[in-house]
Amino acid sequence: VQLVESGGGLVQAGGSLRLSCAASDPTFSSYSVGWFRQAPGKERELVAAVTTAGGSTIYADSVKGRFTISRDNAKNTVYLQMNSLKPDDTAVYYCAAGAWGRPSSWGQGTQVTVSS
Repeated sequence: VQLVESGGGLVQAGGSLRLSCAASDPTFSSYSVGWFRQAPGKERELVAAVTTAGGSTIYADSVKGRFTISRDNAKNTVYLQMNSLKPDDTAVYYCAAGAWGRPSSWGQGTQVTVSS
């Protein structure tokens, strides 16, 4: 499945952004979806993930209480609402779809930059 991320940009610390991950394939609703990020010089890390129907979610400790993952299967889209952003959140954010814990399709990424 092809994934396209959008919504990244430059924001001041304390601000908010909402990322979107859109798929053209209606089978998207049958995949679990995760948001990952990779900062310069660091390994890619899981930020948040959601199951197929949105019934279960998980978050990295560093974003709990600030980020919310959700999905709208009617629109084949998964969102990542990011609030209270910090400079440490600066990274390229990727969405990925697949079986739970085993993503197989990746988007191209969207840059998020948080200034202090």
